[in-house]
Amino acid sequence: MSTLRQDPTTRQWVILAPRRGERPHEHLGTPRPPLPERDPACPFCPGNEEQTPPEILRVPPAEPDWRVRVVPNLYGALGGDEPPRRTGSPMFREMPGVGSHEVVIESPRHDDRLDEMTQERVAEVVSAWRSRYRELIARPEIRAVVVFKNFGPLAGTSLAHPHSQIVATPVYLPRLLRRLDVATRYFDDNGVCVYDDLIAAEREARVRIVDECGSFVSLEPFAAGSPFETWILPTFHQGSFGDLADEEVDDLACILIRTLTVIRRACGDPDYNLVVYSAPTNGHTDEVFHWHIKILPKLTTPAGFEIGSAMSINTVPPEEAAEALRAARRLSPQPSA
Repeated sequence: MSTLRQDPTTRQWVILAPRRGERPHEHLGTPRPPLPERDPACPFCPGNEEQTPPEILRVPPAEPDWRVRVVPNLYGALGGDEPPRRTGSPMFREMPGVGSHEVVIESPRHDDRLDEMTQERVAEVVSAWRSRYRELIARPEIRAVVVFKNFGPLAGTSLAHPHSQIVATPVYLPRLLRRLDVATRYFDDNGVCVYDDLIAAEREARVRIVDECGSFVSLEPFAAGSPFETWILPTFHQGSFGDLADEEVDDLACILIRTLTVIRRACGDPDYNLVVYSAPTNGHTDEVFHWHIKILPKLTTPAGFEIGSAMSINTVPPEEAAEALRAARRLSPQPSA
């Protein structure tokens, strides 16, 4: 029988309907073709650096054999640093598309992927995310910074070379504002962060926790909106991703590798979206919010009801998804440093 569950971090309801998963349908996934170590036509491959805009960051710095590069997106959604002045009447409001859109080239190898990289190299990617987040959020015209990764064509990627993206916007983001509003109200009522309470409750329940590595936990949320939706959270309270300490980077790299590995094993190597949710600015939001990563495997497609209602239908109970991921974890080797 279907049930409705409420996400305590958004107050939104989702429909859990396992029988919907029994409907006849075509599987979304397609075989992933093998890739070469280097593609001469790929602008992100070594030797083609002149095909990207001038780089913003290189790891290691000033070395010809780089491991991570950050460059402006050649087709960026936002750019420039002029004042974000609004013009027009309330019905026809607009403003310049200022902000930033950057690409993090995660590896020199065209055929690389985060779940196959060493922990040390994934830590370098995470450090690049954090470095750019810190610099962008400090700009006076910026209100929010989003770190995200689209893996595979169903997730929206246009280039196979391993990369992620960072967008800085001059306005607050509606989805994040909703989370901040709920988190602020919860803190006002209870004096604690809703995410801290959520982690404690999930640890006590012991059914949706997937893995823990150092100071981080991965879990299937109680009101998951889609099959195998997975969250990674620090077990210590921290509002902004930019405040991540150097000593925590390795733990985050560890659980990121392990989580992506078990999703790949349990779900048949799906395309996925990865998003870092962080308090948008320094200040009181650090007290009420708790940054986290959400991974959404592309196993289903939202249809008319979901689009019209903004209510998700999930066909895989998160408890079953967590058990499948834990089983896959038992078969997976630990990441190497």
